[in-house]
Amino acid sequence: MTSPASRVSARIGSIAESATMKVDAKAKALKAAGEDVIGFGAGEPDFPSPQHVVGAAVEAAKDPKNHKYTPAAGLPALRQALAEKTTRDSGFQAEASQVLVTNGGKQAVYASLATLVDPGDEVILPAPYWTTYPEAIKLAGGTPVEVFAGPEQGFKVTVEQLEAARTERSKVLMFVSPSNPTGAVYSPEETYAIGRWAAQNGLWVITDEIYEKLTYDGVPFTSIASLPELADQVVILSGVAKTYAMTGWRVGWMVGPADIIKAATTLQTHLTSNVANVSQLAALAAVTGPIEPVEQMREAFDRRRKLMVEALNSVAGFECPVPEGAFYAYVDVRQALDKDYDGVTPTTSAELAELILEKAKVAVVPGEAFGPSGYLRLSYALGDEDLVAGIERIRALLGSK
Repeated sequence: MTSPASRVSARIGSIAESATMKVDAKAKALKAAGEDVIGFGAGEPDFPSPQHVVGAAVEAAKDPKNHKYTPAAGLPALRQALAEKTTRDSGFQAEASQVLVTNGGKQAVYASLATLVDPGDEVILPAPYWTTYPEAIKLAGGTPVEVFAGPEQGFKVTVEQLEAARTERSKVLMFVSPSNPTGAVYSPEETYAIGRWAAQNGLWVITDEIYEKLTYDGVPFTSIASLPELADQVVILSGVAKTYAMTGWRVGWMVGPADIIKAATTLQTHLTSNVANVSQLAALAAVTGPIEPVEQMREAFDRRRKLMVEALNSVAGFECPVPEGAFYAYVDVRQALDKDYDGVTPTTSAELAELILEKAKVAVVPGEAFGPSGYLRLSYALGDEDLVAGIERIRALLGSK
């Protein structure tokens, strides 16, 4: 018998596992084994999905028509509702034909890149970035070109930095505000300056707006897609996971020019076909229903945000800027490295995260997952008690200021 020459394709073998999912899985495995682990890893709200959403799903499950295949691009009612939402919230005039409903936000990320990127194309990727972006770019045949913005500039890239990274192979700019992992929010002026630069240089913009409802301190969300010059070269990504505490329902979407959405829909007909109808109808209830549950969650995140920043800044070697959006703190831990902790001297944020998990039983995600070393991401989308207890464990291990 002759064995295959290779077992895993080079394409799949070259991509990295999702770092946030890896940390979350490890924390859950330790909990299952009886360890008292507190997890700051996954970006998953600790709230239940709103009751009117659950009720809509229950009713949908009872209707036999929802037990069948439906159009691959999404239920017409949901596509229409998402077009109206995009027009209202993002300032991008959308029709239902310009919406594709996907199996979560990650599928929307991959579908948009697979539709726009050819082998050899470069995708300009501001860093720190969400861990999935560079892997999805590589899967699509593209080359991620990282542009790093540190805490000194609020984790926000400038037009000058983007222009320095642009080459004749540049085709797409990934733009994310509010940001995962940093919580940075670009001002209207910053957003439009970057949008005009992209338009002037013939670049596509993929903008991930999944945290659009989660900004604080009166900071506005500004969609780069509202810039008229970008109307024919922008794709908007979003989903119900974060805003409505619906991570497990797996409903995302992409909105953009009709030809791009048509091509991405063709891909989906071969990839997954339609999203589960019950989940789609739950998403319809979410985006058309009352906003009060969303605001209650946002207020809780805001309270935890302030609590977390204050607590993290009391840890020796930690510097935590105040995030303006999403539900993450991105901590500069460079001053905490190269020090001895119980006989261990971490030299990178990955080693520090490993130490914190082993010694303090607290799961955090190292900066290497999002770009350069020297940082930790902690989600504050978890209960208040765990938040306080987790940071107290870190402080007990690393010391206080």
